[in-house]
Amino acid sequence: MTTPPPRPAPCTQALTRRHFFGRCAVGVGSIALNSLLSGDLPARTRVTPDPLRPLAPRRPPFPARAKNVIFLFMAGGPSQLELFEDKPRLRELSGQPPPPSLLSGRRFAFLKGNETLLGSRRTFSRHGQCGMTLSDLLPHHRKIADEVCWLRGMSTDFFNHGPAKLFMNTGFQAPGRPGLGAWATYGLGSESSDLPGFVVLQSGPRGPRAGSALWSSGFLPTSFQGVPFRGAGDPILHLRSPEGLGRDAERDFHDTVAALNREQLAATGDPEILTRLNSYETAYRMQTSAPELMDLSRESDATLDQYGCTREAPSFARNCLLARRLVERGVRFVQLYHTDWDHHGDQVNNLNEKLELRCREADQASAALVLDLKQRGLLQDTIVIWGGEFGRTPMGEVRDTVGRDHHVDAFTMWVAGGGFRPGLIHGATDELGFGVTEGQVHVHDLHATLLEQLGFDHEQLTWRFQGRDFRLTDVHGRVVREILT
Repeated sequence: MTTPPPRPAPCTQALTRRHFFGRCAVGVGSIALNSLLSGDLPARTRVTPDPLRPLAPRRPPFPARAKNVIFLFMAGGPSQLELFEDKPRLRELSGQPPPPSLLSGRRFAFLKGNETLLGSRRTFSRHGQCGMTLSDLLPHHRKIADEVCWLRGMSTDFFNHGPAKLFMNTGFQAPGRPGLGAWATYGLGSESSDLPGFVVLQSGPRGPRAGSALWSSGFLPTSFQGVPFRGAGDPILHLRSPEGLGRDAERDFHDTVAALNREQLAATGDPEILTRLNSYETAYRMQTSAPELMDLSRESDATLDQYGCTREAPSFARNCLLARRLVERGVRFVQLYHTDWDHHGDQVNNLNEKLELRCREADQASAALVLDLKQRGLLQDTIVIWGGEFGRTPMGEVRDTVGRDHHVDAFTMWVAGGGFRPGLIHGATDELGFGVTEGQVHVHDLHATLLEQLGFDHEQLTWRFQGRDFRLTDVHGRVVREILT
């Protein structure tokens, strides 16, 4: 039997393009992994997460006043003129055309030019030592008048819902940028090893416009993206073990899959395999931690009454209580979206019974969250933000019933805890509520101030992508130091 001739060594001409990109030591995956491990991507403030433990807690470069954030996002744009801004002059001129000088150069989403000024029909009164003006729609907010910092001079750049929501949540009007929670977890990691670092909770009849792009990690590694939880039952579908699969057998399965993924990581150097490894391990631990999180049986009846929720029924109030429980368990950033605040004046969304319904759903729980965090000693380390993507116009909108259009030049938000000055009313608007007359806080300014309280210079927390350094505030933003303690 003749011995076959030795097999010739493969020449470079015989190598496939797939082999070169997937297996070569200088392949694209290896280059990406080496670049990630080198620490060259974060160009200025060198945040260097451990690739094997990207959510491990990290110290910020500067002293921090806060370590957690809860953002209560009222999707649709709450009307500041029905909730926070009493404008007697607007009521006097209600039904009259707005001054042409105020409309010059302004753009609106739906106004056609024949609308008239609309005075609010709500009853306002002053509350707290700060004397904050609140309407009859927010009776529970009166309890926190001196606990929060009122930002009455907010402004933004975009008057359509999708771009405006993206701008408020990512600092940019188009999809593809990291959300606030992604930047926070990239910078700080998370103190929870059994839950995601960035959790999203939703309530209302539908999801917010722009969807998952609002809590995306954008160009940051996907370990930092938001993880949506359901408000009741299993927080994530398919998290439970299959019937008949014991804990030990499942551990063996996870270990086997992890070993295969590590082999593929060594061969390709694809950084996303690290994300997959971490997500599988987190999911395994969440099989125990997530059901415990959602189980409110140990919460007292007094606490449930304070929030206005039940132990089982999903609601914004229940999500507020879950937000407190998430922060207690070390989750870095929790975002609650509550939808249908877009009150144009049709039968579905208007400033009468529909706004009243939204306020009943959100008022009590929002105030309870602040008071509960304070009572438990958590508010000093936790920033709570309340607001939407923009406000509403001083003009009414000609539709079926009472409503207002989107307004970007002046609206109200509030911030509590984390070193923000409690009981401060910051900013003011003109007598009709068209524009800010003092204390303007742009969305970029709010983001810069938020990062400041978390221990970061907003101009230095960057990530190099496609040849340039990106940051949350783009090339804008200032820290609003007058609202800080």
